Amino acid sequence: MTSQRSLTVRIPATDVPLTLDERGQGRPVVLLHGGAGPASVGGFADLLAETTGTRVITPTHPGFGGTPRPERLTTIAGLAQVYAGLLDALDLEDAVVIGNSIGGWAAAELALLHPARLARLVLVDAVGVEVAGHPGVDFDALTPAQIAQHSWFDPAEAPLLDPATLPPAARAILQGNRAALAAYGGTSSDPSLLARLTAVDVPALVVWGEADRIVDPDYGRALAAAIPGSRFALLPRTGHVPQMETPEQLVEALRPFLLA
Repeated sequence: MTSQRSLTVRIPATDVPLTLDERGQGRPVVLLHGGAGPASVGGFADLLAETTGTRVITPTHPGFGGTPRPERLTTIAGLAQVYAGLLDALDLEDAVVIGNSIGGWAAAELALLHPARLARLVLVDAVGVEVAGHPGVDFDALTPAQIAQHSWFDPAEAPLLDPATLPPAARAILQGNRAALAAYGGTSSDPSLLARLTAVDVPALVVWGEADRIVDPDYGRALAAAIPGSRFALLPRTGHVPQMETPEQLVEALRPFLLA
């Protein structure tokens, strides 16, 4: 098993403290979580580092996991600026950036903002664009059980947390996650992003769960079509969070792209 290192990096350009974990060695892979929070990528980060021989870096979006979020940091574009600073602070070269859900949105903005340090971009059931006829689901309107119904191929396998049964500290973290998601995501889209993606100039892979009911596969295909030369991969029996539901499938979809 790979060892895990936790640290906090203050990003000079934005003066934002960023908490992150690192696993493994080799080519740097920055893995950006979605609204499910940092816990949703931890196990997958272990698997990815162990099976691909990469150095997997998993930052926590400020405001998630009990971390502080500066009041001024309220957009995905602002979050991408933080991650551009992280790539510089860690002096990463030839990095692969992978993002799920709103993490995919941040990854796309990062590829547009600071491509010099990126080698490849992977969007996993990403949100952020507007596709006619394929609106995304409003997370704020959903209960935890409804989120599971929309996010998993088999909702019975989803880890459900009832806030009422949690101790106060854990409940506060969940509430903080929801507040941070609302702050960053807003309506879960930027009307300008789909057109701007034509400027992405690094190889890109778009991976989608066939049973995603947060943003459906045709939404993913439109996202892939907007990025020049990108590839699209559909995962069977998988919903919005492949890294949790079918992590081995996701690794196999990523492996040739990461190691090329």
